[in-house]
Amino acid sequence: MEVTPLKIFLAGATGVIGRRLIPLLVQAGHEVAGTTRREERTGSISALGAAPVVLDAFDAGAVRAAVAEARPDVVVHQLTDLSGEDFEANSRLRVEGTRNLVDAAKAAGVETMIAQSIAWLYLAGETPASEADALDSSLPPYAGIAALEHAVAEMPRGVVLRYGALYGPGTWYAPDGAIAQRVKAGSLRLAPAWTSFVHADDAAAAALAALDWPAGPVNIVDDEPATTAEWLPVYSAALGAPTPGSAGKHAATTGRPVSNAKALGLGWKPQTPSWRTGFADMK
Repeated sequence: MEVTPLKIFLAGATGVIGRRLIPLLVQAGHEVAGTTRREERTGSISALGAAPVVLDAFDAGAVRAAVAEARPDVVVHQLTDLSGEDFEANSRLRVEGTRNLVDAAKAAGVETMIAQSIAWLYLAGETPASEADALDSSLPPYAGIAALEHAVAEMPRGVVLRYGALYGPGTWYAPDGAIAQRVKAGSLRLAPAWTSFVHADDAAAAALAALDWPAGPVNIVDDEPATTAEWLPVYSAALGAPTPGSAGKHAATTGRPVSNAKALGLGWKPQTPSWRTGFADMK
């Protein structure tokens, strides 16, 4: 199928998803302008085939000027601030950074925005959550996520990708990542808490596919939601770490499995359908 070349403004081009997404967009024939906060990272953006833009997402005027200059057809919002595990900073970015991007896009006449959200905010339950299910406002990330999703919904076509827990090189689950360090230190326990994973490569592929998707949220998770009691022994073995102990038979079930049926219906399919094979392939 012939693809119409688009001009893409990618906010967060050097993040876990951004650096995987640029080559996919370029290979598909699109013209990409990618942002970074740091001048020293512009070379890596150029090397992937995109035009680098040094930008502070909290500077509303600068964001508006950058989007106006790029004159994109689509704004892709992959901004995060999680390298230091500073969740308050990440929430602020979701609130203020998204607001600035949406305002800039609307001012420039952009109709489409694709934005990164998360899939682990659904109200607890045993059945797989769909996009129509309610989010749990008592969970700490809710304020930032709600602000992000409401802002993106102001766009003529705003697509929200609710990613599962990202794993793969460069993520917290990589052998040198934050979760791996906790497992090696023995600080995680087997528990009935639900997690829905997605390999970062599949997450990036979903962002490319979403260029053609209708407005609204879409869960981007693999085919096998799992409790910590199920995935943690497999992950620990892949790291060469001892199997963690149990949180106890009275530990409460938390979270909820998440369904990817909508994404599958839109044509996306994870190349790594289960964390079981994904963890086994970790290097």
